[in-house]
Amino acid sequence: MSWYCGNFPENDIVISTRIRLARNIAGLPFPSKMNEEQRAELCAKVKKALAESNDSIAQSLKYIDMKDVPVEERYAMVERHIISPDFIADTHTRAILISPDECICVMVGEEDHIRIQVLSGGLQPEKAYETAHALDRLLGEQLPFAFDERLGYLTECPTNLGTGMRVSVMLHLPLTESRHHIGALADSVSKVGFTVRGMYGENSKAAASLYQISNQITLGLSEEKLLENVKALAMQLVERERNERKANDTVALQDRCLRAFGVLSQARLVSSEEMMKLLSRIKLGQSMGYLPETIETVRLLVEGQPNMIARKCGPVSPQERDIHRATLLREALATR
Repeated sequence: MSWYCGNFPENDIVISTRIRLARNIAGLPFPSKMNEEQRAELCAKVKKALAESNDSIAQSLKYIDMKDVPVEERYAMVERHIISPDFIADTHTRAILISPDECICVMVGEEDHIRIQVLSGGLQPEKAYETAHALDRLLGEQLPFAFDERLGYLTECPTNLGTGMRVSVMLHLPLTESRHHIGALADSVSKVGFTVRGMYGENSKAAASLYQISNQITLGLSEEKLLENVKALAMQLVERERNERKANDTVALQDRCLRAFGVLSQARLVSSEEMMKLLSRIKLGQSMGYLPETIETVRLLVEGQPNMIARKCGPVSPQERDIHRATLLREALATR
C-alpha cells in the first residue's frame, strides 16, 4: 500500500511523515565534484551493498537507473513525493533503489552520495525512522561513511552535518492559512530550529493548504531528540488547526465544503489548480463531519496531478488531461 492510501494517526490534519538520511562514502568526492567514472563507481557500490545483504528490506528494493526512466514518469515520481525535484534536474548517472509500495527510496547521486528516504502516512516519525535506521545500518556495514567525531556525518551542505537527518511532516492547515497565520508561524518556528515549506519541500509553493515542517538543525542533537522535537511541534500545529476548526464550525464553512464536493462530483473539466483547491475543502469537510471519511482525498490529490494523469492516460493535450482528471474525481466521489 502506498503512503497516501489508508487511515493513519492524526490524518485529519497530518498527511505524511518523511525521514531522510544524508550519507556520503569516504574517499569519494561529493557529487558536485565527481566525474563520470566516480559516479558510476558510486552507483555500483550502493547497488552491490544492498544486493549482497540478506535483510528482507534490502532484498525488496528494486534498482532503477534514472536515465532509463521516461521524463513524464520522473515528474510523476516527484508528484508522488518519491524523489525530489532537484534529483530529476540531472539524471546523468543517478539511480534509485525503491520498495514495491514506494514508501522506501534510496536516491544515489543527488546532493549527497546517498539519500535514504522513508515515507509514511499520517504522523508516524518513529515508525519511519525505524525503517530508515535499519537501511542506514545495512549500508554502513558495507560502505565506509564519511564521519567526523566532532561534526558527525559529513555532507556537502553544512546544514546537514551531524545526524544528516531531516524529519518532515506535511500538514493540511486551511483554517490557519485563511487566518493569514502561516507567515507568523514560519517566523516563530524558524527561531527554534524549524522551517515551513510548500508541498514539495524546499523552494516550492503551498497548494491545497499543504505545508511541510521540518528540522533545520541536524548538528548537536541526537536522532531521537530530533524525532521528539518535530513530533511535538507537529502536534502543537495540529491542535491549533483543530481549535480553529471548532471555532469556525459554521453554516458558511459547511456550505463551502459541500459545494466543493458538488462541483467535483459533477464537473467534466477540472484543472489541477481547481482540483487542489476543492479537494482541500473536501478534506476539511471530512474532518468536520460534513462529508464521509471514506473519500480518499489524499490519493486523489496525488493521482490527479498532471504527470500522474499522463502516466495513466498517455500523452494528452491540456484539455484532455482536464477531462481525464474530472473523470477520475467523478468516479471516486460517485460511490461516496
